[in-house]
Amino acid sequence: MVATCIRALPNEGCGLLLGTADGIVRDVVASPNVADSAKVYEIDPKVLLRTYRRADDEGLDVIGVFHSHTHSPAYPSPTDVAQAPDASWHYVLISLADVATVVASFRIVDAVIEQEDVVVTQ
Repeated sequence: MVATCIRALPNEGCGLLLGTADGIVRDVVASPNVADSAKVYEIDPKVLLRTYRRADDEGLDVIGVFHSHTHSPAYPSPTDVAQAPDASWHYVLISLADVATVVASFRIVDAVIEQEDVVVTQ
């Protein structure tokens, strides 16, 4: 995820989270930011369709999205909250505003933001 976002600079990077219903991410799927912007992101519709088909084939779910904030903290912006398409999704934000990259995950339900733990395992 971080590498995808760094490669997208100066624009926001983005992609999808492929995993299980209990929130375990099995793979991340990078997407071009078709918004071509440093302030907003948009997943490529072809990547979205391909990822949903892959999820069906592999018995997984699309469980969320990740994107970077190039100049602000890893916290959902008002735009992120307004565009949150699915209350069951995990919204992972990667802040590239400082030298130390920050990764945080959130649930957004009815415009209420709740931060969740991020646990990295191998």
